[in-house]
Amino acid sequence: MKILANDGISVVGKQQLEAAGYTVITEKVAQEELANAVNEQGIEMILVRSATTVRKEVIDACPNLKLIGRGGVGMDNIDVAYAREKGLTVINTPASSSQSVAELVMGHLFSLSRFLHDSYKNMENGDFSTLKKNYAKGVELRGKTIGIVGFGRIGQSLASYALGVGMNVIAVDQFEYVAEIKVPVGGNDVVVAIKTVTDLKSVLGQMDYISLHVPKQADGSAVITANEFALMKKGVRIANAARGGVIDEKDLIVALDNGTVAGIALDVFENEPNPKKELLSHAKIACTPHIGAATSEAQDRIGEELAQLIIGQFGNKA
Repeated sequence: MKILANDGISVVGKQQLEAAGYTVITEKVAQEELANAVNEQGIEMILVRSATTVRKEVIDACPNLKLIGRGGVGMDNIDVAYAREKGLTVINTPASSSQSVAELVMGHLFSLSRFLHDSYKNMENGDFSTLKKNYAKGVELRGKTIGIVGFGRIGQSLASYALGVGMNVIAVDQFEYVAEIKVPVGGNDVVVAIKTVTDLKSVLGQMDYISLHVPKQADGSAVITANEFALMKKGVRIANAARGGVIDEKDLIVALDNGTVAGIALDVFENEPNPKKELLSHAKIACTPHIGAATSEAQDRIGEELAQLIIGQFGNKA
């Protein structure tokens, strides 16, 4: 069986699939040529990350397609329900990148708290004394409260890191439950029980930091809008490594400019891969190009998980 890994796959994942008798093609196919390539090359499985989309049109045009795989968590670039309705297998790798995304968020929180993202840009051409004064009002993470909105695998991994540096955690989720968070300390795990809350608006005012880990909403609406910004503590710092559109970007600019938000880290944007210029140039915004899962370790785990899921579903062909 032929597999097109159109957004790439780790060496270890490819090796495992090939050892099981699958042919893995990694040459990138342009989005507009995807259906033709699948049909002409006899491809039966497509693996994507965030760059390639597999919509109804591609699914309908490729009658021999058997599987669509997403290397990562969110599957908003795939028409999942329609594909399954047509009898296709759709898989993803929700566990593989949790730690990588959590570590990126922690890096951003430290950076925002000490203005690293902005001071770096100004050091070469700025006056040292002036810059030192400009960036003299940093804050510490220890003792602060972080609100984690969406308490799945990534949210819980982030909670482990946040607890480890001494932060208080408020977990917001659709359902109320108690999660046991393991915090590694000196080779042992300290277990901290965290009970989720379901009403985001009721706890926004308690948060010094907010990190979003929710999928793109089915109706396209934002989770954080002017209404939510109005309830936040003045000077809050935010990170979004979930999906573009979860935060209303127009309302965000207003909240940054009026001081409600002291800084925000964005790894995702509404109109990727072409974010609004005002986001990229804003002094209070730290931007990264959707790299939450982009670590060597995560890519190996993603490739292995995809390989094992495919072999488990379709068998060893060797």
